Amino acid sequence: MTRPGGTWQNWGRSASVRPRRVEFPRTVEAVQRSVVSAAAANLQVKAVGAGHSFTGIAVAPGVLLDLSDLTGLVDVDRERSRVTILAGTRLHRVPTLLAPYGLAMENLGDIDRQSISGAISTGTHGTGARFGGIAAQVTGAVLVTAAGELLTVNETENAELLPAVALGLGALGILVHVTLQCVPAFVLHAVEHPEPLSDVLAALDRRVAESDHFEFYWFPHTDRAMTKNNTRLPESAPRHPLSPVGKWFDDRVVGSMLHQTACSVARAVPVTVPSINRLSVKVWGDREFTDASTHVFATSRSVRFREMEYALPTENVRPAFDALRALVDDRGWRISFPVEVRFAAADDRWMSTAHGRASGYIAVHRYWREDPTEYFEAVEQIMLSYGGRPHWGKMHTLDAGILRERYPRFDDFVALRDRLDPDRMFQNTYLERVLGE
Repeated sequence: MTRPGGTWQNWGRSASVRPRRVEFPRTVEAVQRSVVSAAAANLQVKAVGAGHSFTGIAVAPGVLLDLSDLTGLVDVDRERSRVTILAGTRLHRVPTLLAPYGLAMENLGDIDRQSISGAISTGTHGTGARFGGIAAQVTGAVLVTAAGELLTVNETENAELLPAVALGLGALGILVHVTLQCVPAFVLHAVEHPEPLSDVLAALDRRVAESDHFEFYWFPHTDRAMTKNNTRLPESAPRHPLSPVGKWFDDRVVGSMLHQTACSVARAVPVTVPSINRLSVKVWGDREFTDASTHVFATSRSVRFREMEYALPTENVRPAFDALRALVDDRGWRISFPVEVRFAAADDRWMSTAHGRASGYIAVHRYWREDPTEYFEAVEQIMLSYGGRPHWGKMHTLDAGILRERYPRFDDFVALRDRLDPDRMFQNTYLERVLGE
């Protein structure tokens, strides 16, 4: 995605920049040299992972540090089931690193292309009322400060900083090491099938509470929900994975080729959207299988889109979702992408969307060639009225004045940034908007 002297674009094509310099550090020392060099040239510096954020959080007009080569395993603490990995390591490569030790990440999102540093810095999460986001799994980190020095944060060094550094928005320094609390490897029994939306909503609280990992998708203009329920089982449990042909058909034919065609047709002829969505409900997500957790959590996403997601107190998910449905009907829009609803446990990360409260997430999407502005901004007003906090890596319009009211530790985080980066070496336009100058 980055080439020396070229233009960088994120995956969703919602942000781009032509950096003054692009560097590809392979070592921690190389990151330190890059930061010192950037400071000497009076240039701001930003690290980039996989570019899967839809906001401008990783945009780097000055020096762009592409961490694609800063990958791999640093250390394994077998006794405490903790692993330290280099910050550019992609999530889909982590299972191979953990397998020799019989370990797995406790929870993952539905995309695993991100780097570990990007995933935790933006608050990436999966679903499951008893499980936090990926940043909640972080027990330690090492970052390069604006002075080019290494700052170690763990339970014995600078422990008070962990809730800030584990979800730092890229504003406190360049992450180079991340330590994760892992769990013994496990499998998931996945049940995915369409159900009447009214039935899902009527039993939502119970299903979320009784399930390890529950979520649902709703295709606008239909009365059906696509439910996904994953149950955790020991690693020794019998596995019944999808057949290679079945997986190829679901992921490539239905999830990619047919969905791409449907989005293109819907964009050209919006009146077809309700019919296309009703057809999608019939051909998507009716399957049951058991496989390693990492093979179940994440799915392939090859159709490009843009996304906005808000975290709400769990008790507000149902009324906010109902208001969203009414909005789509009232405005007469034709929305081809589904609405996604997920859940997560409360955590203590200062800038986490789930800070201090059990949360439900409502995400809306639009095909990348469609303008999402009107839809997203109208949905955003609903989410704000129900106490919503925007996902840091997904599109929203909020600034520091509004966000300060929604995060109890906001001022503490800004004060830490003032201490670690007084000259705003790691600043960009997005961070200036959401954190202030």
